[in-house]
Amino acid sequence: MGLYHALNRGVDGRLLFTDDSDRVRFVHDLFEFNDGKPTPHARASGKIGGFVNPHMREQLVLIHGWCLMHNHYHLLLSELVEGGLILFLRKLNVGYANYFNERHVRAGALFQGRTKKILVENDPHFLYLLHYIHLNPLDYFEGAQGWRARSKRGVRNAQAALAYLDTYRWSSYLDYTGKRNFPSLVSTSLYDESFGNYGKDLREYVRGAEADGLTNLRLE
Repeated sequence: MGLYHALNRGVDGRLLFTDDSDRVRFVHDLFEFNDGKPTPHARASGKIGGFVNPHMREQLVLIHGWCLMHNHYHLLLSELVEGGLILFLRKLNVGYANYFNERHVRAGALFQGRTKKILVENDPHFLYLLHYIHLNPLDYFEGAQGWRARSKRGVRNAQAALAYLDTYRWSSYLDYTGKRNFPSLVSTSLYDESFGNYGKDLREYVRGAEADGLTNLRLE
């Protein structure tokens, strides 16, 4: 089973999500467009109903992780049917762009190009990638924007950073840590089997970023 990190950005760095209505719509589309059958009910605009019965879908991919940022998104996907990954991403991008352009009265491309797809080829990449996706929102939290550089005191206050992640609805982090957010969307079994307790491992990773920084600060 190939595992892919898929990501795309707004054209010219523009916002993809201006408010929670846009974010809810994209989450809705992640579910609705994960179906080999046509989805005429996924309109460009209008009231969004509840998710369809998952047993009635012909799923194209498994979504193992996701995160929405202001101007880009991250997805962690594996393909269930041949060609399913490309079909899903095409339906997702076109469908959301149609909605966004209609709602915000604009025309033209919304995304900067084809979605980038990076194959996960080794265990270190596999083990780090879901943490990376879930920690992206720390870019918006003062004192934790350097979380990518663990050896340079990337997280000033690990407890506060983790508390912030607990308030950020727009990723699969909460569903991995026992808080039901969008449980019908994400498949957690692959990483649950690998980590045992994923939430504990991520918390230790963030605390390690703080501890590493403090240690290095003493050595300088």
